[in-house]
Amino acid sequence: MTHPTEALFPGFRRFVLPGADGVAIAGVLGGAGPPLLLLHGHPQTHAIWHRVAPLLAADFTVVACDLRGYGDSSRPADAADHAGYSKRSMAADFPAVMGALGFGRFAVIGHDRGARVAHRLLADHPDAVTRAVLLDIAPTLAMYEGADEAFARAYWHWFFLIQPAPLPERLIEADPAAYLRDVMGRRSAGLAPFDPRALAEYTRCLARPGAAHAICEDYRAAAGIDLEHERAERAAGRRFATPLLVLWGAQGVVGRCFDPLAQWRRLGTEVEGEALDCGHYIPEEAPHALVRRVLPFLRLDAPPGA
Repeated sequence: MTHPTEALFPGFRRFVLPGADGVAIAGVLGGAGPPLLLLHGHPQTHAIWHRVAPLLAADFTVVACDLRGYGDSSRPADAADHAGYSKRSMAADFPAVMGALGFGRFAVIGHDRGARVAHRLLADHPDAVTRAVLLDIAPTLAMYEGADEAFARAYWHWFFLIQPAPLPERLIEADPAAYLRDVMGRRSAGLAPFDPRALAEYTRCLARPGAAHAICEDYRAAAGIDLEHERAERAAGRRFATPLLVLWGAQGVVGRCFDPLAQWRRLGTEVEGEALDCGHYIPEEAPHALVRRVLPFLRLDAPPGA
């Protein structure tokens, strides 16, 4: 049977591979060259990369995955501390997946939740990551510590999703398509940037049994155990040395409420970045601008002739 995203990724092949702790990670693979991992955000799937992956596949072997709890990846059981959905646990899936594909080291681009997972890859698996690009986030701890009224109004879903189960789950499951429209359509560009096939895929996946609970666990972990991990690193004075490119949408919330570049420079030793002329959903709103900006950065580590 043809998968719903097949038309969005022509020439790519689908896979399901083991991550960490028995989790199965679904994704697509295409292109040729040095390995590049793409990680999506909320409330989406690897389909966010459908305009970007084919462009990057000319230079890289592109691996676009569904995070655990999202898309067609499996949803591990929850725990009192939500550790199964900590960014540390989510990040541990990807050295396993990339290793199974034959890649011991790789570059990564993460958007939104996927960028938070990429942050943990930088912190927990520094030998695995050659270069990283983080899209439209500041560090989780910095965003919670700096939350003000403007941020809370714009990122209302952060505070909705962390409410005790089953309140947010019940409301999302009542109408997953409406939840998607409300979360994505209230951003600066509305729903106009999204391919109807991608929107249909996001809706299909959010309507799967257990999907609403899994995404709530992701956010509950971010408001708890993830903050503990970041505070421990701050107290220890740990910084990552992997080259990092930070990009955010000029019409988005992150750049208005925070200073992403300054925040990431507190955590990394080699950090550059800037705003792009778009809103939050950079891979779908400004795919060509994104590729133009990331290619020179990613190619710096490519072998001659790659």
